[in-house]
Amino acid sequence: MSSFNFDVITLFPKAFELINNLGVLTRALDKNLINVNLHDLRQYGEGSYRQVDDKPYGGGAGMVLKPEPIYKAYESIKKSPKSKTLLMTPQGKVLMQEDLARWSSLNQIIIICGQYEGFDERVRYLADEEVSLGDYVLSGGEIPAMALINGVTRLLPGTLGAPESLLEESHQDVLLEYPQYTRPEVYKNMKVPEILLSGNHKDIKNWRQVQSLKKTLKRNNLLNKSIDKENKLIKKIISDYLKNGMPNIDELKLDKDKNFGCD
Repeated sequence: MSSFNFDVITLFPKAFELINNLGVLTRALDKNLINVNLHDLRQYGEGSYRQVDDKPYGGGAGMVLKPEPIYKAYESIKKSPKSKTLLMTPQGKVLMQEDLARWSSLNQIIIICGQYEGFDERVRYLADEEVSLGDYVLSGGEIPAMALINGVTRLLPGTLGAPESLLEESHQDVLLEYPQYTRPEVYKNMKVPEILLSGNHKDIKNWRQVQSLKKTLKRNNLLNKSIDKENKLIKKIISDYLKNGMPNIDELKLDKDKNFGCD
């Protein structure tokens, strides 16, 4: 199996040294599952000072990344048939798990990291997609680029020690992930829910589904996605939610007579 290539155009390649100490990413690099190729934008700058930015036409504060160095860096990269170019910018589409899953089927992602007050508008013509981490502005695209590399890498075959864990993670399904606990059983007067100590796997599964739905309703308004509304448990909680607002799910009992169990 060939490696997945991340080609990153950046003014700060040293920022990516962190990748060598990030667990999953480090293992993926060691196993040759991925390559992270850094293209120092300064090396493509103009003149003896390797200039990569200039004042904006029309005036204004700050400096703007020039198009020539970015185009030169981009053109120096060998492209794969299954490749996409992503531009990291606050103006881009907010990164979602479904995007990571979609890109994980490629074998190359070229990432252009913006910087300073922005970049010349003509740089956008290089990008297949524009990506943002959210509605806020960072000093550059390096941190978003590392988040993207991390997210895609985790989905590649052979990266995780327990691939089945991906199936239970938040955002892989409609519902957010249920709460997790480990030892000690009691810490600072906070106790692990008794049901998790019961050994009853069916009741534990039901409890986890209740908690997942509780988080989803409370935090993300059902993530604006459809869910299995034929499930008796989900029908009950959604009904209570619509009638009375957020239900007190902690009071719900996992009782077969109340139709709260999963079929």
